[in-house]
Amino acid sequence: MPSLYVHVPFCIRKCAYCAFYSVPLHEKNSKVQAYLQGLKKEIELRREEAPEGVSSLFVGGGTPTSLTEEELQIFFALLKQGFNVPETAEQTIEGNPGTLTREKLRIIKQAGINRISLGVQAMDDALLRKIGRIHTVQDVREGIRLVRGAGFKNLNLDLMFGLPGQSLSDWQESLKEAVKLEPEHLSIYGLMVEEETPLAHNQRLLDILPNDDLQAEMYNWTRSYLSDEGFLHYETSNFARPGFECQHNLGYWLGQDYLGLGPGAVSYLHPIRSKNSEDIEHYIHDLEESKLPVEPEEIERLTEHERMAERIILGLRLSQGVHLDLFRQEFGQDIRDIFPGVLERYIRLNVLFLNEDTLKLNPDYWFVANSVLQEFV
Repeated sequence: MPSLYVHVPFCIRKCAYCAFYSVPLHEKNSKVQAYLQGLKKEIELRREEAPEGVSSLFVGGGTPTSLTEEELQIFFALLKQGFNVPETAEQTIEGNPGTLTREKLRIIKQAGINRISLGVQAMDDALLRKIGRIHTVQDVREGIRLVRGAGFKNLNLDLMFGLPGQSLSDWQESLKEAVKLEPEHLSIYGLMVEEETPLAHNQRLLDILPNDDLQAEMYNWTRSYLSDEGFLHYETSNFARPGFECQHNLGYWLGQDYLGLGPGAVSYLHPIRSKNSEDIEHYIHDLEESKLPVEPEEIERLTEHERMAERIILGLRLSQGVHLDLFRQEFGQDIRDIFPGVLERYIRLNVLFLNEDTLKLNPDYWFVANSVLQEFV
């Protein structure tokens, strides 16, 4: 069964660094109902792509919890009518502190959601203002109190390092405060300056970004500190208490099929990858015409070589690495015969470790993983 991702493209305000497709709340007035009608139609058109149901559910955005209580009820009714989601499956919703209420959390829990992912980013009000976040540290604490009060026992916090003007001690204090909130999972990302975001055009903030060496120091301290605190570093950017690894995201990294609904959502149903229109007007219009909101240029049939390269790239992001026997079973080839030059060079440099069972990326190189892994493309 594929996993299911649903994109809710609404948020209260676009953050300075955000490159995900979203529509600020003040622009949404007449669009939420149209989005929900479009989603209903997309579910009707795509439910046969997951006839037996889905293995996990992830509701992302945007900020799904910016929807009203009534809108959330309609949203979940559509999903549950359209797809079989086992009660035991991991079911996640993203939210931002300050957009949670007891009633929203009651609706979310009643819908079967059993994992909450909060976009905290920093435990520092000044840094939150710099990057355009709408919440405060107090909102974070209150939001977590509401989440726990509603009975949720699987909580992820998103945090970012490398923020404008952030020192190593600032980051250390931020992460320590987050750990005190006792989440089961932490997603830790270095700030990326994406083109066409407000941050990319703000020279004042760009001038005070931590340099690469400082960011590497932040990342390496994070690995050590969270290990001492009992978290498993199971993927380059993700840390979990034992048993709380994100099953939905593991599906992506292990190359499993996934179905994406909503504007800008990506689907991969072996060997076809496709992406919905990122324009909500186009998304709604196409579905009103009973047509999937996917342009021909956004449909890609992956070759066998591309699939093998992606499996290695994604698998090496995991601490468990790439299992050689599983790779051989799927592709009928030995990984050592496909990329001999890259493997030989990086094994010699101790960047990659190869034994009879697995190929792994040396954790000391996880911070620069992308520059290593792109050589497999």
